[in-house]
Amino acid sequence: MEKQEFDFYVLRGTFLGFIVGALLTVLVVMFQLLNSNEALSWLFFKHLNEAYPAMYLIYCVPFTTAILMFYISRASARVRKEAAELRQSMNEHYAELNSFVSAIRSGKESDYKPEADDALGGALVSLRDDLARSRQEEVARQHEDQVRRWMAEGLAQFGEILRSEITKLEDLAYNIVSSLVKYIEANQCGYYMIEGEDEDRYFRLLACYAYDRRKFADQRIEWGDGLVGACALEGVTTHLDHVPNGYLKITSGLGQATPQNLMLVPVRHDTTVFGVIELASFKKFEPHVVEFVERVATTIASTLSSKRINIQTAQLLAESRQQAETLVAQEELMRQNMEELQATQEEAARQSETFVSFTNSVNETLIRAEYSIDGFLLYANAKFMQKLEYTNQEEVMDKHISFFFNPKDREMVESLWEDIVRSGRPHEGDTKLYTRNGKDLWTIAAYTSVKDQQERVERILFLAIDTTRDKLQNLDWQGQMEALNRVSLKVELSPLGDVLAANDKFFEVLGYERDAVLRHPFTNVLAKNEQPVFERTLEQVCRGEDFVGTLRTQTSDGQECWLRISLTTVLDMYGDISKVVLIANNITREKLMEMETRRQTEQLKMQEEQLRRNEVELQQKLHQAREEVKNQFREIEKVQIRNEKTLEGFLDAIITTDQDGVVEFFNRAAEELFAIDRNEVLGQNIRLLFPEDVVAGNEFLEGYLSPTGNKIVGERREVNIRAANGEERSVLMLLSEARIGRKVSYTAFVQNISLDLF
Repeated sequence: MEKQEFDFYVLRGTFLGFIVGALLTVLVVMFQLLNSNEALSWLFFKHLNEAYPAMYLIYCVPFTTAILMFYISRASARVRKEAAELRQSMNEHYAELNSFVSAIRSGKESDYKPEADDALGGALVSLRDDLARSRQEEVARQHEDQVRRWMAEGLAQFGEILRSEITKLEDLAYNIVSSLVKYIEANQCGYYMIEGEDEDRYFRLLACYAYDRRKFADQRIEWGDGLVGACALEGVTTHLDHVPNGYLKITSGLGQATPQNLMLVPVRHDTTVFGVIELASFKKFEPHVVEFVERVATTIASTLSSKRINIQTAQLLAESRQQAETLVAQEELMRQNMEELQATQEEAARQSETFVSFTNSVNETLIRAEYSIDGFLLYANAKFMQKLEYTNQEEVMDKHISFFFNPKDREMVESLWEDIVRSGRPHEGDTKLYTRNGKDLWTIAAYTSVKDQQERVERILFLAIDTTRDKLQNLDWQGQMEALNRVSLKVELSPLGDVLAANDKFFEVLGYERDAVLRHPFTNVLAKNEQPVFERTLEQVCRGEDFVGTLRTQTSDGQECWLRISLTTVLDMYGDISKVVLIANNITREKLMEMETRRQTEQLKMQEEQLRRNEVELQQKLHQAREEVKNQFREIEKVQIRNEKTLEGFLDAIITTDQDGVVEFFNRAAEELFAIDRNEVLGQNIRLLFPEDVVAGNEFLEGYLSPTGNKIVGERREVNIRAANGEERSVLMLLSEARIGRKVSYTAFVQNISLDLF
């Protein structure tokens, strides 16, 4: 709004306020005139003012309303002026938003910075940032999902390999290394297995695979030697990006290049190392590949540990069954011998001749000796001398009985001897003698008192059978069983499924009290859906079928515990089932890893579904934003059309060009001034309207027509132009500049002053 228009608007409002106040005053006076029945005169006003002093205020109403309307009109004019400026600012702002939205649509970078109160601009910037961030997050998420899917599928594949029914470790190792090379796209792989015990341990190359074919390389590495030995000792993964020259001996038949990236991963379960996996590749091993190989190595170690324990368990069960049968047979033989010995003693009292014959038989089969009641040796047969490794009688005669025992056992022997002599009762049991060369001689011995006619003990007869071999086997079996009890769960069941006995490992793992398990059905510690399955399995085992498999139990606090079990029967001397032995290993961790792998796979599927939903939602939001932008474009186009129509009605010529001088707007007044049709000018360079001879020497026109010239903006200059019909005219030109982002436009206001000269 111009200043003259502003002043006219304020003056008109003030005048209207005065007129309204005057009319109100006249109405009040006329009302009083009608009520007083007087004529309109100065006397009437005198009486009125005397009767109503407030009339003086009524007379001031026109001036009051004029002043009030003056301020109201001025405030209203300012509001209209600010609205016009705001409208112009909004047009510029919408043009800038149009450019910014076009940049977003084409995916180009834009440096648009909205004002603090520009909600739409802020929303568009937020939309641009969200779209960019969504694209980045989607790329990162797809990579992470691909890595997780790759690891889950790989672990499942190797889990199937490890669960396969392969009895030879060489074939299992080959399947592992060949699958590992193919899955991680390496070049070669070898598995070194630890063999031997304690100081004799070494590494043997169990399987090797390189360049898509099986390799047979018989290689042995001593314990602690080389990179393989160092990896096993340290128990951590070793990763080299430069392989020493000559380290890898297997190369391709197509060339001599060898891999330069080497990774050695220990196959370890808890603190036990079973071997080392060696991988070589031309490509660098990514972190997720290293993590995958380590998890595969852990799974391999767990499987090898379980298989080794199962093999040892089967061997121990077979040995224990054989030893139990041997002990039963020996006990039966010993009972028969002792019965025969006792019968011989009774018969010897009646028949001396038969006694001599029996004595000779005993001397041939049993260790026999006679001691005085003081414990000194009186007689020893040849069997006694042979077993205790003595050569002549002089070495043993008159020796005290404690001489033939280990010094650690002499106190026990002396106490036993005093009890036998004092009570006169026979004594039977295991006795450990001490040979001349310091060896232990285990026997089943009987001490019998020989009495005179007065029933007084005059000497002690010692008879024994050598059981050293069986005893040592039994002790070894007991040691193995103790070792088995430390690492495995052992439960003895009746054929009906009641718990007869259980080792400490069983109660430690499941957390039950002994009274809650012993003499109770074993199914009490199983999950409900496992109970009928176990009962059917127990029936099959009692029919003579051994069982190896998994079983889901419950701890005392209700937690699930997975066991890998083996069930076998123990028979008595008559071939009947005396009990069922259950040997188990805790595989909860491996089972949970398998279940976690399945859960992660399901979670991955859910994430993919959520991603698809997010994409649909994002498309909906983008469509909504596009519709909003289209609506804004329509509003902007309406404003632009309205502005063009407004400019079209101006009496002055108006020309709008872009920063390169191309004409974008040419109104009707400009057509009349330059005597040229607008269709010939629009889209053409502005130089079309200004010949070179007219422009020469004019600083204003030269800057205006040159795209890189110094344009004089905001100053009105008088210049001469030449119309298309050749007529020269003097005009006043005013140049204005408008910037929207990086786009610049120039508008020239041209006023014809040639007519003013007449």
